[in-house]
Amino acid sequence: MNYPPKHHQEQNFENIVSLIKEYPLATMLSVKDNDVLATHVPLIYEKTENYGKLIGHLDKFNPQLETIQNGTQVTIIFHGPDTYISPSVYSTPQLPTWNYLKAHLKGKVNLYTDKEKIKRNLISMTEFMEDPSPNYILAPDNPRMLAYLDYIVGFEITITNWEGKYKFSQDKLSKDQELAKLELINKNQHRINDFIEHIFSNHQQA
Repeated sequence: MNYPPKHHQEQNFENIVSLIKEYPLATMLSVKDNDVLATHVPLIYEKTENYGKLIGHLDKFNPQLETIQNGTQVTIIFHGPDTYISPSVYSTPQLPTWNYLKAHLKGKVNLYTDKEKIKRNLISMTEFMEDPSPNYILAPDNPRMLAYLDYIVGFEITITNWEGKYKFSQDKLSKDQELAKLELINKNQHRINDFIEHIFSNHQQA
């Protein structure tokens, strides 16, 4: 038995890359002595041979680094939009469900502490995040960045396996797929506004 069902398995790697670029904050998982460690970290995609690489960096005091050496395999999860879909959304009788777009990748890690390489990658990441209308450019001689280089460990993850878990009512009628798509869009727009307002109101400084 296949799981998830085949119609929820994304077959086009370019759609995985699109999700990575649009939602670059990933969850990186590694294991040591049966203990799973996780870090939420932005990653940028670099196209190379096969499936390409993911580029990022960690604070050198992050305990997850104790679980990672050159060649260590890690799991990376990218989180696209998701939402609850009520049966009331559809034009036909259905059951409640949850729709989502996720990408799970595995890869081999290469760590480095070379300051010039870390600096180049910090600049590249900033350029990517500021695109397409940059309001900020991270200069190579930025003193704040240079002061932080001693506290950063850079890494590249060579992607070895990938799996797209794209569940958006593909097993429903075309009309219901469209209704579920609109619900996913609308719920994410409203939910993020309401949630951020709520969180910020609870953390207001005097």
